[in-house]
Amino acid sequence: MSEGTFTAYRVNYYGVYPELVPATADRQWMDEGTKGWANRCLPLRIANQAGWFVINPVDFEVMWDGRNGLDAVRFQFDDGHASPLVSSMFGYGIFTFVIPYVFRTPDGMNLLARGPANYFVDGASPLDGIVETDWLPYTFTMNWKLTRRLKWVRFHKGEPICMLVPLRCGEIESLQPEMRNLDSNPELHASWRTWHESRLARVRSNSEVAGARIEGHYIRGEGHLGEKAREHRTKVSTQGFNGIEPALTAKSFYESQETKATSRSLWSRLLGK
Repeated sequence: MSEGTFTAYRVNYYGVYPELVPATADRQWMDEGTKGWANRCLPLRIANQAGWFVINPVDFEVMWDGRNGLDAVRFQFDDGHASPLVSSMFGYGIFTFVIPYVFRTPDGMNLLARGPANYFVDGASPLDGIVETDWLPYTFTMNWKLTRRLKWVRFHKGEPICMLVPLRCGEIESLQPEMRNLDSNPELHASWRTWHESRLARVRSNSEVAGARIEGHYIRGEGHLGEKAREHRTKVSTQGFNGIEPALTAKSFYESQETKATSRSLWSRLLGK
């Protein structure tokens, strides 16, 4: 695996593949629910963009009746046909999206498969996982836990159901956490105090109402005493996946006599037949 290459290998027998696209900065609740105010929060927008979305390929609703069995999760697909990518595999109110790709990241880099950042589905919560994709020779799944019993939860075609975020293996362990008092760092303390007093003055004068006015220091990558960020970003420019090879259709794969029996058996298990 060459350094800097992130590859998604299609697993042939599915014939349908969720789109993999750069994650976007925008969220509907940020645009509409806060009248755009939340878009002024640069950390939110950077987090929103930091990875790739796996896009839901099918409109459906899902409900959990509260029991722990696999059959406690029910699905209703808008087109009337079950999807091989959506199923109940684990019980306990969890349902699963199959991600029909084998991913390869550079040596020493893992992949965080998580829910889309700052994205909400009423009645369901995404389950995050970290996968060692620098060696893993098989697929993994994206799972959601239903949080309300006897409530139909809708998942829309075209919306993200997973976010892929590369993580350097061992980076967390390399850090040595420590706790100190702020006044032990006079320069940092002075900068914080300047910011704090400025914020208090704006609040007292009612000049900052529901975030209507911000000073913009963080957006510019600077502190209140002239500090400058070594590396400052106002957006993430994630590249899209380059289609090096065309996808095989399910039909062309089934025409292979060597794999016909195995692939049909797998499809039957996925469809619950």
